[in-house]
Amino acid sequence: MRDDVRVGIHTTNSPDEDIHTAAVPEAFRSFAEEVRRRNQQAKTTPLNIAQKLAPGEFNTAMVHFYRGEVQRSNTWRNRLDTTTNWAVITAGATLSFVFSSPGNPHFAIPINTLLVATFMMMEARRYRYYEVWANRVRVLETGYFAPMLSHRTIPPDKEWAEHISADLVAPHFTISEWEAIGRRLRANYLWIFILLSLSWTLKVYIHPTPAISIDEFVSRAQVGLAPGWFVILCGVVFNSVIFLIALTTRKLRQASSEVLPMDDFEWHPFKQMSDWAENNLKRRNTIRRSKKARNRLRSIHKPEA
Repeated sequence: MRDDVRVGIHTTNSPDEDIHTAAVPEAFRSFAEEVRRRNQQAKTTPLNIAQKLAPGEFNTAMVHFYRGEVQRSNTWRNRLDTTTNWAVITAGATLSFVFSSPGNPHFAIPINTLLVATFMMMEARRYRYYEVWANRVRVLETGYFAPMLSHRTIPPDKEWAEHISADLVAPHFTISEWEAIGRRLRANYLWIFILLSLSWTLKVYIHPTPAISIDEFVSRAQVGLAPGWFVILCGVVFNSVIFLIALTTRKLRQASSEVLPMDDFEWHPFKQMSDWAENNLKRRNTIRRSKKARNRLRSIHKPEA
């Protein structure tokens, strides 16, 4: 008889129907229905996250996110000032030591020049990190706040949210190493290098007594086994490279945190040199969302047709 009952059950009901027809508690049935209903829902994607939030909740989230990114950019901006202060302090201390006595060696200035160059490379690296956070701030300002505050009728921009989402998933540098070096060099370090070069020339010329001929000046420039002409040649080459980098990187304008003019760069006779730098020194495979943010800002300021 037990075999007949088992055969009857298997022949009349399917396994799915056994769950509903069996005497199970009502709480278990409701729990199973809830699990099945949740499994049938669409998965969360970056496009429908904002749709789940009320307008007030979305605005609150954006405001807090904006404040956090501004705080990040300010932190890295302070780090830029730190390396600049190091360069200024070491340069001032070196010059004070060199000119305090005629017997103090002049080669302390070239050594300090190399130290300042190291600080410049460190600051350029920090500037690239600063641009990551500053770029997000600019995308939020141009894509979210600017259309909200502008009196013009601006079409809705759906790219700014995709830019922020992609950058949060995979952060990347928005500017190249050459642009970072060129910007920090033109902003601060170029003038420090000029001061050090002029100070070294003045030190060699006036101490211990003013040089009366070029041969005497060259002989005083000797450092150890290195002859004076070689030391002078190294200084000329180094400063020439510094000026060349400062001039050729003027065309690189991917930084979103800088206050840049709306017009294109038209400074002759260095325009051809800057065009070459723009085509060869920037990374081609880098996604430049900051450029789109600036283009968005330019479209906002254009007069209506």
